[in-house]
Parts: sequence; C-alpha cells; structure tokens
Amino acid sequence: MKGMKKMGSNHKKPLLLMVLSFLLMLALVGCASSQAKEKEPINTGLDPAEWNSYAFKDKYPLHWESFMKNMVNEKEVKPKNDPSIEPYLPILWNGFGFAVEYNLTRGHTYAFEDQMVVRRITGNPNAISACMSCKTTLFPKMMEEFGDQAFKLNYHEEAMPWIDKMTAPDKDRELGTYGHASVGCSTCHDPVTMDLRIAMPQLTLSLENMDPEIMQRQLGFTLDTITQHDMRSLVCAQCHVEYYFDPANNAHTTFPWTEGVRMENMWDHYEEIWEKDGEFQGEYVSRLTNQPILKAQHPEYELWSYGPHQTVSCADCHMPYQRVDGKKKISSHRWGSPMKTAEESCRTCHADKSETELKDRVKDIQTVHKSALLEAQDIGATATYYVNRMITRQVDEAKIKEAQYLLREGQWFWDIIAAENSKGFHNPQGAMESFRRSIKASSQAIELATIELMKLGEDIDELKKQIEITKQNVVNETVSHEKHLQAINEWFPNHRDKQ
Repeated sequence: MKGMKKMGSNHKKPLLLMVLSFLLMLALVGCASSQAKEKEPINTGLDPAEWNSYAFKDKYPLHWESFMKNMVNEKEVKPKNDPSIEPYLPILWNGFGFAVEYNLTRGHTYAFEDQMVVRRITGNPNAISACMSCKTTLFPKMMEEFGDQAFKLNYHEEAMPWIDKMTAPDKDRELGTYGHASVGCSTCHDPVTMDLRIAMPQLTLSLENMDPEIMQRQLGFTLDTITQHDMRSLVCAQCHVEYYFDPANNAHTTFPWTEGVRMENMWDHYEEIWEKDGEFQGEYVSRLTNQPILKAQHPEYELWSYGPHQTVSCADCHMPYQRVDGKKKISSHRWGSPMKTAEESCRTCHADKSETELKDRVKDIQTVHKSALLEAQDIGATATYYVNRMITRQVDEAKIKEAQYLLREGQWFWDIIAAENSKGFHNPQGAMESFRRSIKASSQAIELATIELMKLGEDIDELKKQIEITKQNVVNETVSHEKHLQAINEWFPNHRDKQ
C-alpha cells in the first residue's frame, strides 16, 4: 500500500507541474497584456502648454474626485509664532516678513491664494514674482511670456495683473478663486501624455548645476539615468526644497545644491558665495544684529534623501494607491500627511505593526524633534540679544563679526529643520544632528559675547533678566503680526536701520 501510494504520487507530480506551469504561463501572458495596455501611449488631446487644472476634470473623474479633497480645510489657519508652536520666531526673524506673518499651511490647491494674501507679500511693495515659481501652474507660461524677467517682475504691479487676466474665466468655481492655477495637474504631468515631468525650471537648473558624482552618490541617479521611481519624488522636489532667489541670475529660483543636498552641504554652498559681490548673502538683515541671515524654506526632498525611507518615493507614502469607485485602484491625489492614510501609506510595508503602533511611533519622533527645536530656538534668541548688546557696547568689531557668524550658523541649522514639514520624521538622525550643530554655534556666540561684555563691565545677570523679560513680552503679545514689535526695545535697539 505504501509503495503504491508513493508510486502514484510520483506519477502525479509531473502532471501537476505541467498544470501549474500552464497556469503560470497564462498568468504571465495576462500580466504582459495588462502591462502592455498600461504602457500604451496616451494622447489627451490637450494643449501641450495647458496649465488650467479644470482641463483635466472630465478626462480623469476619479483622480479629480481625489484631487478635490485638497479643498477640505482640515485645520485652522494658525500663525507659527503662536506660543504653543514656535514662540520666538518674531525675535529670530526680526527684519523679515516671516516675522510679521507665517501661517501653518492649507492644502496645495490653496497654495497660490494663501501666498498672495499673507502680510509679507501685501506689506512689501517690492515683492517679486520669483516666489510664484513654486505656487502656480502658470509659471512656465510666464517664462514664455517674459523670459528670465519672469522671476523679477513686481509681484503687485506686473505679475498679478497678468495672472488675473489669465485666470479670470474660471475664477470662483469649485477650486475657489485661484485653485485652478495653484499647484495642480500640469505641475507634475505632461498635459498630452500624462507622463510625469519636471515643469518648473528651477529644478532642471539646479540638477544641471550639481556635480554628477555628487548627484549619483547622494540621490542615486544622474541626469541620464533618472527612472520612473525617481520621478515619483522629483515632481515633488520642484517645490519641496530649500531655495533662494539668485541675484546673479535675474533672481532665478535656485537650489543650493552645488556641494550636495545635505544640510551641511547647502550651508557650505551659501558660505562660498555670501561675501562675493553680486552674489546671494541672505534673505534679510536682522534688525537686532545687523547680520545677513538665511531664511530656510522647506527641504522635505533633501532631508528625505538620506533618511530611513529614501528607498521609497514621496508618492508611495503621500499618494498611496487606493480603491475607488468600488473596484478601480488609483494613486491618491489628496496630498498631505500619510497619517491620514496610514493603512495604505504605512502598513503596505509595515504590516507587522498596527496602525495605532505606527502613529504612536511617528508621534514619539515628532515630540522629541519639537523639544530639540524649541531648545535650539530658545538658545538662538538669547544669543541674538547677546550680539545686540555687543553692538550697543561697541565691542571690538572683529569679535562682533565672529559672534554674528556663529549666530548665522546657529540660525541656519535650526531653521532648515524647522521649515521641513515632516517635523523630523523624514530623517530623525539628520534633524537631530542639525539641531546639535545649531545649539553648539549659538552657545559659542553667547560664550564669546559674555567674555567680551564682561571685559567692559557688563552686568551679565542683569542682561539675562532683560532678555527673559523681552522674550516674555513677545510671547504675551496677543496680536500675532505685532509680536515682532515687542522684540525691540530700549534695552535691545534696532541696529540695522542705524547703519
């Protein structure tokens, strides 16, 4: 019996293998057919220069339904200088528009509209159009119309009248007044083929300026080897990056990537150019320290690029595949925190963890990050007032410059992480290392100032009291856009406008 059973099973094995092989072949043919269909070229019939997101609405209704979720206000518009968030920004950014008004962001469809009504734009008659280069799908058309001057048009008198004329026919529909010209379909997709593409000139320019060896080492590709997987992050890197408006190149929006994309690489880039005539020195000069200061932007791409999730793309987490219409699977076009879609965004890879466990892990990282950020900002604000007193007491000019330099360094290394919207999650180690360098530099500025002020008989204990009172006055001011006025007083005067 045993022998017969064994023999029977031996005869069945080849037959079973043949059946399985046949089924596998059918499956592969089906997959190949499916892939072939997916790779068939698309021709939407749209204008290659189409910028209006409404043009895509009827062609991709399921994606449009997902995209419209960006219009839902899931949080109140709140100033970042609120005492519960980052209370010392009016001191640290004093002399720049961000000290007057800087709010937590809404959805991408509001990006353009929110920019044009913020006080740092409305209160600045000399604002230029370069700050539109990440906010509107119309910017490539502005480049066609105005050439390189597109970056340096007067925001109010030249750029906005042109924008208003272009957007007028579709204002006040479901995307609001300017949502159809805000970050949208043509930012990431070729309007004809729907292929992912780089539409904004600043990313192309900045990649071309990078050393290919650095690009390969840090980003994993060169300009000749960019893959579809890379593009699923590069479309985000058009805007979610650190940048400046290059005075040596018609105020062109430029990324400081010549030395690499890490925080210290970008610092090295700025330090290489900041004292050269005609080159970029900083976004503003502090009223409290009379020092050119770098105001960091939002380097999500850079911090992610050497973090623990660098092997997955931005879209994998922020635009996860979702079932819609009961059956079809599309990439979500509601851009925001993966915590809103943790099941699809996180558990696809981390299936061994529950959604609650994953969210708790993120919260833990962000809590530690905020604590380190507030410490760095607190020390930076204190150092700012020490340098202010050095100027008031006319300390040796060389010592003042040394302290100013340390302050500039300290500010950069907390600000570049504070501006990054993951609150440290994209790269916990990289963020903490940046905070460490910030605290070290600011502390050195305080130490240097203390030594020099004591030589002149300064009462350091009294200085500390004055600093704490001033900081508290800033926190206690209830009108958000007037907090920066409390940062300057008879103890700590405005040194910039006296020069």
